[in-house]
Amino acid sequence: MSGVAPGNGAGPRGRDPAGTAGAVTPGDVAPVAGTGDVWDARVAGALAFLRRRLTGQYEVDEFGFDRELTDAVINPLLRPMYRDWFRVEVRGLVHLPATGPGLVVANHSGTVALDALMLALAVHDEHPAHRYLRLLGADLVFRTPFLSEVARKGGATLACNADVERLLDNDELVGVFPEGFKGVGKLYRDRYRLQRFGRGGFVSAALRTGTPIIPAAIVGAEEIYPMIANARPLARLLGMPYFPVTPTFPWLGPLGLVPLPSKWLIEFGEPIDVLPYAEDHDDPVVVYNLADLVREHIQSTLDNLLQVRAAGDYAR
Repeated sequence: MSGVAPGNGAGPRGRDPAGTAGAVTPGDVAPVAGTGDVWDARVAGALAFLRRRLTGQYEVDEFGFDRELTDAVINPLLRPMYRDWFRVEVRGLVHLPATGPGLVVANHSGTVALDALMLALAVHDEHPAHRYLRLLGADLVFRTPFLSEVARKGGATLACNADVERLLDNDELVGVFPEGFKGVGKLYRDRYRLQRFGRGGFVSAALRTGTPIIPAAIVGAEEIYPMIANARPLARLLGMPYFPVTPTFPWLGPLGLVPLPSKWLIEFGEPIDVLPYAEDHDDPVVVYNLADLVREHIQSTLDNLLQVRAAGDYAR
């Protein structure tokens, strides 16, 4: 909507006997972008997006990652939660590579794996290179209708060495959570105590591809769905690894699915160079020792971040 400058000394148009005092000339129209122009552009962009989706004129990679859908739908839906509900603060971004492969290894918690989504959004929105973190998910994720499609479209893939190595060979930034369901499904009383890291498959993948391991610690997720009990009979009945009982779920029904607000801190640690051990990628002792080193680093960072949060030493 353009602004119109009034003529000098003229009254309302249509009352000038000469018909010139209030006349609008091309020079009178100021090219000021108004609200209407912004909304027109948004509507046009949305219609163009829908047209591309309906006609199949969009690209996905070999794993099903849909960059356009991630940028236009998935990330915008997550940002209000990231910025306003969890108030995520990120540290150590300098340790993430601007180009080339990297294996981000993080703690896993929170009953529902929102920590993975917040971590990926932090990498994309906060890092100067705006990289996509390709998350690794468990079999259950890709066996669940709708969730599997959304996960694939958002860049996630199955947590298996073959897929991890292909992603790293393609210079992707990959995110892995070695605790798996043991971490995300632990009770609130065990919060911020790392669980076992499994067999260290992520270390083998890093060794085979010569990719640096970047430890990441996430504080804040443990409080969003404080799990006070695990209803194992229900979990077995539903084929789930656990059935959470929280102060709000299942007592409040759908309202119990709303995460509680908490202050989040995410810190990326200094990369661990695996090249000196690359020839020993099949040695279980080397793999275990490196996995334990990463685990100790994350636990130490978690302990420090908890002290930082308790002291209120953060930006907002």
